[in-house]
Amino acid sequence: MNFDQLKDSLEGDLFTDNVQRVLYSTDASQYKELPLAVCKPKSAADIKMLIAFARENKTSLIPRGGGTSLAGQVVGSGIVVDISKYMNNILEFNKEENYVIVEPGVVLAELNQFLAKHGMQFGPETSTANRCVIGGMLGNNSCGLHSLAYGSVREHVLEVDAILSDGSETTFKPLNKEEFDAKLNGNSNKLEKAIYENINEILAGTENQKEIREQFPAPELTRRNMGYAIDVLLESEVYTEGGAPFNFCKLLAGSEGTLAFSQRIKLNVIPLPPKYKGLVCAHFETLNESLLGNLVALKHGPTAIELMDDAIMQCTKANREQNLNRFFVKGDPGAMLMIEFSFETEEKLKATAEALEKDMREAGLGYHFPLVTGAKNIKRVWALRTAGLGLLANIPGDRKGVPGIEDTAVAPEYLPDYVVDIKRVLAELGLESVFYAHVATGEIHFRPLINFKDPKDVERFDTLMTETAKLVKKYQGSMSGEHGDGRARGKFIPYMLGEKSYEFVKALKKAWDPDNVFNPGKITDTPPITENLRVTPGNPTPEFKTHFDFSRNNGYMRSIEKCNGTGDCRKSELIGGTMCPTYMATRDEDKSTRGRANILREFLYSTDKTNPFDHKEIYDILDLCISCKACKNECPSNVDMSKMKAEFMQHYYDIHGIPLRSKLVAFLPRLNKLAMVFRPVSNFVMTTSVLKRAIGFSSKRSVPLLSKMTLNKWFEKGVPQMEKEIKGRIYLFNDEFTNYNESDIGIKAILLLTKLGYEVKIPMHKESGRTFLSKGLVRIAKKVATENVNRLKEIISAETPLVGIEPSAILAFRDEYPELVDKELQPAAGDLAKNVLLFEEFISAEIDKGNIKVSDFTDDEKHILLHGHCQQKAVASTKPSKQMLSLPLNYHVKEIPSGCCGMAGSFGYEKEHYELSMKIGEMVLFPSVRMAEEKMIISAPGTSCRHHIKDGTGKTAWHPVEVLYDALADNNSHSSNN
Repeated sequence: MNFDQLKDSLEGDLFTDNVQRVLYSTDASQYKELPLAVCKPKSAADIKMLIAFARENKTSLIPRGGGTSLAGQVVGSGIVVDISKYMNNILEFNKEENYVIVEPGVVLAELNQFLAKHGMQFGPETSTANRCVIGGMLGNNSCGLHSLAYGSVREHVLEVDAILSDGSETTFKPLNKEEFDAKLNGNSNKLEKAIYENINEILAGTENQKEIREQFPAPELTRRNMGYAIDVLLESEVYTEGGAPFNFCKLLAGSEGTLAFSQRIKLNVIPLPPKYKGLVCAHFETLNESLLGNLVALKHGPTAIELMDDAIMQCTKANREQNLNRFFVKGDPGAMLMIEFSFETEEKLKATAEALEKDMREAGLGYHFPLVTGAKNIKRVWALRTAGLGLLANIPGDRKGVPGIEDTAVAPEYLPDYVVDIKRVLAELGLESVFYAHVATGEIHFRPLINFKDPKDVERFDTLMTETAKLVKKYQGSMSGEHGDGRARGKFIPYMLGEKSYEFVKALKKAWDPDNVFNPGKITDTPPITENLRVTPGNPTPEFKTHFDFSRNNGYMRSIEKCNGTGDCRKSELIGGTMCPTYMATRDEDKSTRGRANILREFLYSTDKTNPFDHKEIYDILDLCISCKACKNECPSNVDMSKMKAEFMQHYYDIHGIPLRSKLVAFLPRLNKLAMVFRPVSNFVMTTSVLKRAIGFSSKRSVPLLSKMTLNKWFEKGVPQMEKEIKGRIYLFNDEFTNYNESDIGIKAILLLTKLGYEVKIPMHKESGRTFLSKGLVRIAKKVATENVNRLKEIISAETPLVGIEPSAILAFRDEYPELVDKELQPAAGDLAKNVLLFEEFISAEIDKGNIKVSDFTDDEKHILLHGHCQQKAVASTKPSKQMLSLPLNYHVKEIPSGCCGMAGSFGYEKEHYELSMKIGEMVLFPSVRMAEEKMIISAPGTSCRHHIKDGTGKTAWHPVEVLYDALADNNSHSSNN
């Protein structure tokens, strides 16, 4: 059978093209290897077919979920089998018996959302919970934040329905001694019988038992994932009196997909934690002091203790979202422990926190011990900690905090000495590292700064790993505490476990997988840790002359390389947030921010083209980035794919020319100026299917019409002035959408401001440039930005701000302009950006100053459902919109938990994008609008959002300006001049 025949036979998807192979050539580690193909199976039958194909063609299968592996577990040259898209169903839940049965592609956070409705949870929790899948957690034996209380997956996996390497199916579950003997002596599947015979041969003899107990990590160390868990099976009742039932599931936990393919997994579930939860955020002067404090904290029965060092905390200052989460930090601590407690009463929580602080102070440890309570604030503290990994990618230059020694674990009492030893090794090698993670269970994630582009640093990395292995062995620890062996640590298993125990590990792999079908090169027979790196050591980083200024990240290429593969962009609409809407709608890797970054990096690095930007493959991938800008904010590394897309498109158009439709969309503001002369005819023509087809728009989509009069024309006639004291002057940015298509909103904005006592001026300016940026015409956008900055820099100030109605237009001044204009104008652009406000931001600020009062507005009761603009969420905030709309006494605002609406400028109009656009809208936004009561006001500040809501639901959405204008005390009803 060849690939074409396999593709025709599978129920799921099979890809052999270069783009998909590149997308799946990396994970969140430093490793890269081009797979033979990529498959997204839909059933056990598909997996069996893949196994048969792999055996016949002497290749392999690499099981993959979220692709968040830090040790290269899902990197390989065989067929990558991604179970995340289709095999992701919750099959059965039994609260009485405390179990749930899932397919391997179920996302942990989504599972816990489901279980929480029943007062239950799956205990092991990783920092990647919003995108990692249960199959991957089983493969890595994941544990995470609350492992002190809940242990690892190994303690909670009950049964696994698995497909073995010969294609046969079996169920692994708890067995007593009699049932185990029956497996040995029965007439079961030949391979299954060989598996039981193999483990019995390894564990039955006293000499082997002694070897395993002496060589494997100390049993009191709960975090130990080196090799296969034969030491755990040794403690079962089959081989140890008083032990637990024998269960091969404990072996599959941590086996990294090298032994069998799981198709259904039965998990133990537990009640949600006690009602009263709190974090004692203990501040320490030094890292060593915090490690001693950890031992004190353990005596008070915490459910988790997390370490964060000063380097991580400094990184969070530069991230807009995470800086808001630093509310509990006092001074600049050298390290911090977040010590979590859960109790049934608030009194017990407070008493324990006080007792802990008393013990710490008596021991001379720490200087500040705030108790953080409340779900919202606790979430903010954990968000600060979990963001650390991605934020490390923001460090300028090629030296990055890399995984490798980050997963070592030793007993907590050894941590202070172990860290001293590690620091000594790092110093000898001239390396620096950050320190964070799960100190309660003896694990610290070290992240030494390594430049894999430098051959000397690659050698240094190898030496560091070797020296660290010696230290871990000295303290009877584990090289892998939770992230697995993979390619990064497999090399050290023979040393860590001893040659004889390693032979047991190899024999076990051979028994389960004689043809080496499942994920070869992991755990056993791993390649050298310095091979198959993402970048080729010694190769220079490509440098490009760009229109945007990427110097903050040392160039365009390094801006791409900020993406370290952790996959935060793969969360679903069920989790919330905005990044990444096209991924949410499709669950396809090529529509994630990570996927786009991988394609950019690999094609620009490996190109044989005269012009590196001459790649249709990149163009096609970036075409489905809708420039919502959520990655700029929600990605821990602040990857701004929208900006990189615009830059690429300009270079690509320079080679291939600009498509007609892109020109029409980009120049629409200028075309509208001409169209206003023939407005009735223009509006008629724009509604015809003939025109839509001619320019490549969907015939199903309505097109915005021109207003009766431009806002500029109305303003020139003069604005009625109120006879009251002027509170201040503002300059209104008359954006291209408001001016031509929705001048009624602009009119209401001016009237509202005037009635509230403000003098409104419309300065001379160009359009915002948003349409040019959205279509990749960066060179023209640069000219527009330059002219606008030069025209406005002298008149805009904190006292006379520039206020805008359309978020995508006005936010260009804050987002793109400072990195788009030439260097000499950047200071002026930066100063201008500080005084550019969304309309809602201006009103909210004036409310806070007491200049706008509740008495100015009606006391009628209204309920408002708000959908925030995606770029507003990324660059600004929806809080001012909520505050402004809540100003009238009886106005009640609820925000829809939606991401991007899906229209995204012209994206939703374009015929090939229409269906995806509607699918994005249908995830959260459209259903929420449809379910809203008839009297509820739907509000959305974005013009595209309002248009999409109308097309998708038939309901009218109003700009917050319209809602507040109609709420003025001297207005009687909610109406519009549309």
